[in-house]
Amino acid sequence: MEAGATEELFDLSDEYEAMLNQGIRLSGESMSFFMEGRLNLLHEQVQARRRAVSGVLDFGCGLGYSSQRLSEMFAPAEVTGVDTSVNVLETARQRHGGTGVRFTSLGDLKNQAGRYDLCYVNGVFHHISPPERPGALQLIHRALRPGGMLALFENNPWNLGARMVMARIPFDREAHMLSPLLTRKLLRQEGFEILHTGSLFFFPRVLKVLRSLERPLSWTRLGAQYLVLAERRG
Repeated sequence: MEAGATEELFDLSDEYEAMLNQGIRLSGESMSFFMEGRLNLLHEQVQARRRAVSGVLDFGCGLGYSSQRLSEMFAPAEVTGVDTSVNVLETARQRHGGTGVRFTSLGDLKNQAGRYDLCYVNGVFHHISPPERPGALQLIHRALRPGGMLALFENNPWNLGARMVMARIPFDREAHMLSPLLTRKLLRQEGFEILHTGSLFFFPRVLKVLRSLERPLSWTRLGAQYLVLAERRG
């Protein structure tokens, strides 16, 4: 799929959400299930490091659901959601904008150096062409304060379920997935120090009785998604 066609899909707002649910339905769970799983893990990681968080960047915020939950989890921190789609940002403002949560274009991020303590990114980098990924990471690095953390979640190419879900979603079919090893390498190259790597979402709903095993299995990096938590150096 060409870049322009992908951007058009992301501009469809409600249609975007429907297409995403079309793929996720294979797992037996909802969008909110996966969002809560990611954000709960992130919250635990931040608390374990006793980091103060006053500003949060939601990079590739989509319709703003994660921005709203980040605001609740890290209150009273200010959360800024950024995205490339004008239509999606407007929908996010209408649904989730308000005290402590704002939405702006990706271009505005260039004027916000050193503003954030934490950046949350989910499922964004597989939509960025490989030659452009360093530039995106440089933008995030600049937006973070020294010592600020980047929590980068990605769909795991080592997991068959993740590949099957992405094949069902129109805007994911031609995406370039990143392995945990590649993501760690890219982050190091752009001035980040790796703090933690782990995976989550191993079992679909029909096997939920096995989910108590997911935390012990995190080190295998074989779950449907993975987290690389990193810190800005310098």
